[in-house]
Amino acid sequence: MDIAKRYFQVHAIDGTGAIVMRRKVTRDLFLKLLTDIPRCIVGIEAGSGAHHWARELGKLGHDVRLMPPQFVRPYVKSNKNDAADAEACCEAVQRPGMRFVPTKTIEQQAAMALHRVRDHLVCRRTATINALRGHLAEYGIVAQVQRTGLKQLFDVVMDDQDDRIDVALKPILKMLVEEICVADARIAELDRQMKDTARNSEACRRLVEVPGIGPVIATSVVAAVCDEKRFSSGRHFAAWLGLTPKQHSSGGKDRLLGISKRGDAYMRRQFVNGGRSLVRIAEGRKGGIWDWINALLQRRSFNVVTVAVANKLARIAWAIQARGTRWQPA
Repeated sequence: MDIAKRYFQVHAIDGTGAIVMRRKVTRDLFLKLLTDIPRCIVGIEAGSGAHHWARELGKLGHDVRLMPPQFVRPYVKSNKNDAADAEACCEAVQRPGMRFVPTKTIEQQAAMALHRVRDHLVCRRTATINALRGHLAEYGIVAQVQRTGLKQLFDVVMDDQDDRIDVALKPILKMLVEEICVADARIAELDRQMKDTARNSEACRRLVEVPGIGPVIATSVVAAVCDEKRFSSGRHFAAWLGLTPKQHSSGGKDRLLGISKRGDAYMRRQFVNGGRSLVRIAEGRKGGIWDWINALLQRRSFNVVTVAVANKLARIAWAIQARGTRWQPA
């Protein structure tokens, strides 16, 4: 079936492959229709609202299987429409090699919503800071990066005695300053909730012991890797995050490109940030992971080493979460 906001398209076949139903139903009648249908396999693209409907249909006894949209797209015949998409889902769900997405629980979705909202606020704050810097640069007022420079710009805007800015512009820039301060307070509150969650979870406490992994990565990994059978190995998990090279090989000649950047972009970015924090302080440190990082820095660039460390952190995080072990520095 192809789900949308108001209308759902259902395409059903029997054991012989013959079409037994092609029907467009409204949101209100959707569950009633599935209640009257005998228990069966249901294929849905893993898009917006898919996990909710998967849980609801699972309560009715159906075997719901969520599929990544990019794996369903090759089965769409000719032009794209709701009926063609539903038929493609019906065809794709029968393939023995199809990859399925586990249905998230309400608790998992709530945990990931905390991360998504925080990421949204961080992006808005960054955009507002850039807007403030851009307006002040038009008046020849610039400052260094990070918080020190931002505080200098705040002082310029809030100082009514500073005449470098037009009087009519000051109230407008003060609105940007207030928006940044509000975003800071909200992000700090979400960070506090995230730290409390990591402190109260035994699995998160084990992950936080790993250098480069903090409450943000720990809570997101626990929410994403709740089923230890979902990924067969740490390499599989790193590939799901898009931290492994793309491959364009042919004729027995292997050709590896840059990282694929597939999968969860948010988690990949957090692992890269964690890897970057380790690479920055690796110089002069000895033993364990530090020797490996310093050896890489001698023959590869900083960014390449950062991604390699992020890949390693992802594998370590999967092993700790899936096997219930602890970080061993040696």
